[in-house]
Amino acid sequence: MVAAAPRAPWHRRLIQALLYDRSIDRSRKTRARIGLAVLAFGAVYGIIAGRLVVYAVAPDSHAGRRGGGSDAVATARPDILDRTGEILATDVKVPSLFAEPKRLIDADEAVELLTAVMPDLDTGELRERLGSRKGFAWLKREITPKQQQEVHRLGIPGVGFLPENKRVYPNGREVSHLIGHVNIDNQGIAGLEKYLDSRGLADLHRAGFASDRQQEPLSLSVDLRVQHAMHDELGAAREKYKAKAAAGVVLDVRTGEIVAMVSHPDYDPINPKEALDPNRMNRLTTGVFEMGSVFKALTVGMALDSGKATLNSSFDARGALHWGKFKISDYHAQNRVLSVPEIFTYSSNVGAAKMALAVGVEGHKQYLRKIGQLDRLRTELPESAEPIVPKRWGELNTITIAFGHGLSVAPLQALMGVGALMNGGWLIPPTFLKRTEQEARAVSKRVVKPETSVAMRYLMRLNAEKGSGRTADVKGYYVGGKTGTAEKVVGGRYSKTKLLCDFIAVLPSDQPRYVVLIMLDEPQATPETHGYATAGWNAAPVAAKVITRIAPLLGLEPRFDLPAADQLILGRGGRTAGADVTSSVTRREARPSTGAATAASGSRAAATRAAAPAELEATGVDR
Repeated sequence: MVAAAPRAPWHRRLIQALLYDRSIDRSRKTRARIGLAVLAFGAVYGIIAGRLVVYAVAPDSHAGRRGGGSDAVATARPDILDRTGEILATDVKVPSLFAEPKRLIDADEAVELLTAVMPDLDTGELRERLGSRKGFAWLKREITPKQQQEVHRLGIPGVGFLPENKRVYPNGREVSHLIGHVNIDNQGIAGLEKYLDSRGLADLHRAGFASDRQQEPLSLSVDLRVQHAMHDELGAAREKYKAKAAAGVVLDVRTGEIVAMVSHPDYDPINPKEALDPNRMNRLTTGVFEMGSVFKALTVGMALDSGKATLNSSFDARGALHWGKFKISDYHAQNRVLSVPEIFTYSSNVGAAKMALAVGVEGHKQYLRKIGQLDRLRTELPESAEPIVPKRWGELNTITIAFGHGLSVAPLQALMGVGALMNGGWLIPPTFLKRTEQEARAVSKRVVKPETSVAMRYLMRLNAEKGSGRTADVKGYYVGGKTGTAEKVVGGRYSKTKLLCDFIAVLPSDQPRYVVLIMLDEPQATPETHGYATAGWNAAPVAAKVITRIAPLLGLEPRFDLPAADQLILGRGGRTAGADVTSSVTRREARPSTGAATAASGSRAAATRAAAPAELEATGVDR
């Protein structure tokens, strides 16, 4: 009996049924096999053809990573524009030289030929790269068209060119601290360039979606015309006063927009190595400084807003303020009782200290935090510094901080606080991007009462009419302002020769639109300043020159024959009590206000026992 043939597995029977029907025919089986082979070869050649089409249509598709971690092709970035549409940063196409070492016939010959036409190539490094077995290696990034032509004529197999994006800055140094710079792979590493990457551009690059001209430009609040004027005047001032550095900001107090920001010395963003020089840092956001008497604007605003003082209040400044072993004196000592306007215009350290003591230590700290002086200022610029705040804040700290010593902040931070005193009492975070007044109101918070803002605008204008800000009074623009001269700390003590001079201006004082900060680091006395190196002799006149140039650009029309500050701002028909410093001698026998005297006498014993911080081992006389 013949045994039955074993049955094939079920899956084989299924395939045979589908391909050949139930009855197996050899001819049909052969045709099926040929058909499968044709399909397989067709699929392979289809993939190859598709890749060739991709390379032909998109030759720049090398923009991803090639081989190693450093072999990235510089990707595209969006343009950066000023508020009027002027280009501040853009991309241009440049060739870069690469090699595929595996395809080289003779690496040594390639080294000789390439170094002959490009002598700046390092022979040892080039030989190492060409001798590797990598599939891709950069030889030189961003070569010139002439170099490209010379290398092309060599005809070396395995050596080629890739078009890359190179960042260029048409206005170079003028905007360097604003825009920042990129690295060789077109990745932002400083300034607004780094901000772009932090907002998702780097992720788009990694995903391969950030291709040329597919990105919306970044429009800034900066006006290049104003930026140029500020840059020009600060450069001239730095040279004139032989200052170590100079810096300036123009801030719109209604929106918080930064219209211009310059820090000298600057650097060339095409040569980022210059930015490594510590003296080239952005002093307005990266540096922190004791701002001197411009802080008295914050102190007086605090006293007025708290109700501890009014414009008619008086404080005893008949002599220096002794606090333990420390002596606080006035640079322009009047040796008499001073009204609040006189304290501001004479820049009295004693008066400011007693006003702060009237508010108290905790009230002082709470106010400065509310007005943004005790926390790190955040803007679109990644580079920003923390304020240097006393670890143990006692009454002695309140005294010195009242006139701008013992607390170090970023200058832009101080300007933000003064801006809040000018715009009706709203603290608006500064921004380098365009912002409407409605958008600004949404991110703002009220920090002082409207009537406090009115009083502070009056005092700022009064100081320009009669006080230390007279040299900044530009006719027609109703400028107000406050000078500040701080002695810098050197070796733990205040130096009498190394000064930081600054001036904050508001224009116009009756209807504030802009505040301007001018800062000179270690200016020197000149014959023109009669041997003085304080802010009234240098920073304030520079502010006047800047305002003269930028006010028309900002659309501010000059107005002449305007009344005095007490009439136009306070709406009074005559002079305010205490406002006319030229006739104040008649009030020398006036008594200090009860609240101020009580606060001063009640806290002196406690402060004498307080340990003084190391940075306060000198009086830090301010003016």
